[in-house]
Order: sequence, then C-alpha cells, then structure tokens
Amino acid sequence: MVWERPEPAHRPPPVPLSREAIVQAAMGLADKDGLDAVSLRNVAAALEAGPMRLYGYVATKEELLELMVDEVYGEMAADGRLRGDWRKALRAIAHRMRRASRKHPWFTSLLGGRPHLGPHALAHIEASLAALGDTPGFEDIDTVMHALRTVNAYVIGAIQGEASELRSELQSGKTKTEWQTATGPYLERMLATGQFPMLAKVMQDATHPPLDVLFDQGLECVLDGLAARLSR
Repeated sequence: MVWERPEPAHRPPPVPLSREAIVQAAMGLADKDGLDAVSLRNVAAALEAGPMRLYGYVATKEELLELMVDEVYGEMAADGRLRGDWRKALRAIAHRMRRASRKHPWFTSLLGGRPHLGPHALAHIEASLAALGDTPGFEDIDTVMHALRTVNAYVIGAIQGEASELRSELQSGKTKTEWQTATGPYLERMLATGQFPMLAKVMQDATHPPLDVLFDQGLECVLDGLAARLSR
C-alpha cells in the first residue's frame, strides 16, 4: 500500500519533492478545476518537476486520489474528538463530512465505493465507532455499524445532490435562480393541465428552505428513525 511504501531519499533544491507536497499540489488543482485537472503530468508541472520524478512517490493516479482522500479525512480529524451523546456524535460526523465536501467539491465524487483505508480514514472510522461504542443501546457492534451506515448514506446522498447542483451551474452558466426563471413558464403550463396536483402543491405551498436548513432537517429525520429503533 502506498502509505507503507517509503519515499525516495531526500533530494536537494531547486525542486525538493515529498509525497505531502505532491498531494497538496494535486488537491490545489482539484479544488480549482476539478478531478479532471489532476494528472501526474499536471501535478509535476505545478511543482516545476519532471513527471518521472513523481513515480518514485506515487505509482498511479489511483494512488494519488487515495492519498488526496486520506488528506481530507486528516483535515476532518483536526476538528477534534467526537464528544457528547450518540445524536450529537452522529451530527458531528455528518457536518464534518459536509464541510469537507464544501471545501473540496471533488471529495464527494470519491465517496460511496469501497472503504478508504488510509491512516486518516481508518482513524476517522475508529473515532466514529468509538463515539457510539460505549453508549447504551449500542452495545452490539452490528447496531453501531447500522447507525453509521445509515447516517453516511444520508450524508453522501445529500452532499452529492448539492455537488450535482453546483456542477449544473458551472456547466450551464446559469444559477439555480436563473434556471428556475427560465423553466418557470414551462412548468406553469404543465401544472395548469391538472395532471400533477402534488407537484403543484410543492410549487405553491412548500417552504423550500436553504440548503443548510434542508440538510439539518433531513439529518434529524434519520436520527429520529434511529432513536425509534433503539427504543424498540
């Protein structure tokens, strides 16, 4: 694994390299221009180094992406230990993940597959398990895992939806408000047919809260469901 593989011997300036410097440069490219901008060649150019030098530190782009993801988990851990009752701990986990996705939009697209196994990712998983492990009702490890999987599924779905909206804005050149204004007349004509009464109710009566409020409301629904299950 890349985390266990030693780095090449230190080389003096003008262009000293390290795995950390490579990861930070790659994250900078991804933060600015998305994951498509991340390649070993582009990272080397950002570091003013030859591409072949990077292969001593990172063998493939996939390894580089894993290192980038693990760095984000390290940033999440910087928020400190998860404290409080189980609801507070799960809220903290959810909000850390969402803040990370806001800071690094590309992070969202790398979630949801196989578990990440970097040292920071493992530390995040361990801290999440430990936050629930001593709580009444969570004595069974399967119950702990079920709660964490449920919250993670909600968070990943929510932040991927937010990221998708952002991508749509960038690709279309229209903000959400501009898109709604452009599509409004069409929707009004469709609703006027009377075939979509529930959609009409959404358009006319739903409050449409800001994303921050919407995220918290959905999270509380998930936590209420877990609480009801625990009470049984």
